[in-house]
Amino acid sequence: MRIDHIAYRVKDRFATAKFFIECFNYRIAEELPDGFEIVFEDNSTAKCLVLLPTELTNPYMPWIGEVYYGGEWNKYHMAPEIFISDGTEDSIVGQWVKERSDIGGIHHIAYQVDNVEKTMEEWKKKCYAEFASEKPLTCPGLVQVFTKPSVLTGVIYEFITREEHGFCKENVKSLMESTKGF
Repeated sequence: MRIDHIAYRVKDRFATAKFFIECFNYRIAEELPDGFEIVFEDNSTAKCLVLLPTELTNPYMPWIGEVYYGGEWNKYHMAPEIFISDGTEDSIVGQWVKERSDIGGIHHIAYQVDNVEKTMEEWKKKCYAEFASEKPLTCPGLVQVFTKPSVLTGVIYEFITREEHGFCKENVKSLMESTKGF
């Protein structure tokens, strides 16, 4: 299991992206230089950017590395992707940011898991979380689900299984809608 991405909801996605680019050497995904837009049923919108860590954009920095520790070689994963969204004031994203003094913040942390449904079952059985939807959302090569804010940490977690990097716009919209109100 590794952190797949951290999602921020903010007032200005480009100002936030600039911070990650200048301070942490992230890069905006080349295939989506302006990001993408989500239009909700009420015609409010959210706009999203995907930032990639240096390890994904620099061929000399591997995505998976090894470090010698405790007498053995251990594999590790590099930094997660960053997902940044802002929205019109009446949108799910805009309202969430407004409730946080127009600053916003981390909306959720996504973890890659081997099997989203199995992880959901385990967490339900152990009473670790309630989920924002009964079943995971799927797109070709992508399965994901949100928890409600954890009573233990206050964090919304996402479980995700993907065949490759990238996002599914339809799932992003459905995930945003599933967390409306929290």
